[in-house]
Amino acid sequence: MSGLFGAGRLPQRFPLLMNVANVAGLTLASRALGLLRDIILAATLGAGPVATAFMLAFRLANQFRALLAEGAFTAAFLPIDAIDETDAKETRSFRAEVLGWLVLANLVLLAAVLIAPEVMLGLFAPGLDASNPAYPLASLFLRITFPFLFFASLLAFFGARLGANGRFTAFAATPIVMNVCLIGGLQFSWMFASSGHAAAWSVLVSGGLQLALVIWAFRRADLKQPWPKLGLSTSTRTFFRNLGPALLSSGALQVAAFTDTVLASFLPTGSLVHLYFADRLYQLPIGVLSLALGTVMLPDIARHFSKGETLNARRVVNHALWLCLALGLPAAGILAFWGEPIARLLFQRGSFTSADTIATASILTAYAFGLLPALMVRPLVVAFQGRGDTATPFRLLAIALGLNIVCKVALVPNWGAPGLALATSVGMTCYFVLLFWSAWRRGYCGTTRQPIH
Repeated sequence: MSGLFGAGRLPQRFPLLMNVANVAGLTLASRALGLLRDIILAATLGAGPVATAFMLAFRLANQFRALLAEGAFTAAFLPIDAIDETDAKETRSFRAEVLGWLVLANLVLLAAVLIAPEVMLGLFAPGLDASNPAYPLASLFLRITFPFLFFASLLAFFGARLGANGRFTAFAATPIVMNVCLIGGLQFSWMFASSGHAAAWSVLVSGGLQLALVIWAFRRADLKQPWPKLGLSTSTRTFFRNLGPALLSSGALQVAAFTDTVLASFLPTGSLVHLYFADRLYQLPIGVLSLALGTVMLPDIARHFSKGETLNARRVVNHALWLCLALGLPAAGILAFWGEPIARLLFQRGSFTSADTIATASILTAYAFGLLPALMVRPLVVAFQGRGDTATPFRLLAIALGLNIVCKVALVPNWGAPGLALATSVGMTCYFVLLFWSAWRRGYCGTTRQPIH
């Protein structure tokens, strides 16, 4: 194992560990608040039509955020931006153009959803028809929550700029703002038509406050950003070439989650809610460690690679894999064997029944089998993205997603929502194996091969 992951260089791990610990600490605080938020959501919303409508709108907004606003954008932007860390004219133009296209794309998408949310529901929740009592609420909640994606996209841009300059704290703290807003908003649900309405408006308000926090940190760091403009310089064209594959390769979990949303819309009422709460527990270790690793590693690897320091870039990946292995194994065991008492302790109160607890726990057990691979996928994907290679993770993901979809179609008719989770675990395991084999052969991780340039 030491030959594969490069153990034995503890002193050299400390810079990565310190930055990861800083980001992970803030993320852990956010997840703790997130659990409190979900406890309140479960008690007030239960698993009925209002809960289904809000969870669907919230799930779609977050999946688009994770896929477009965070992983894919950052993966395509940072390697190019890291090549020239000066304030040269070409660099300023690149940053202005990327921001300009980002704003335009978000405005077009937002306008489409505000005008015709039914189209979005038809694409991603085809099993939810107009006769379902959750349908009109889901349409309304989509209109309320989807502007959050616009804020999140700008948040990703300024967060990437901060991360390239070694400043991670403000961006890592932004999820705390969302959880505080939701918790606070639900306390005033009596002022709204339902708790779902209160939660939807809280999501929108949180987006604006998160963006304000990061822009404040950006200005405090004395960083400059030119006004957005539309253009296609050489660097911007390279960005777009990298962005396409990165839309999938850096959002493996979100791609699988989109498929879950589509198929879950055909399952009995409440299945989407059970999936949401199981996914929240499953995402707890992933969010704490994987997000921290991605935030710290990508600018680090991009910087090492731009300077030709391939050995240092490889060490960063090795250390990240060891962290995932050491923390992921016990976390997976806890979710697999103690999922039901955990779900009962956290969620079973108010409108959330014992039957909802059992359904949630069965899904969580299936998710647990893919937890460790899901953790280890992130540093391996970043190992390619930090070198400007977004195509290889995409090609490997296409294979894993094919297996994932086949498993979902085969398992859902008999297993229902747990079949969706188990298929996700199978696909994630396949993706990890393919990524690790490819990265090891190229010398991006491990110590037994020389880097392939």
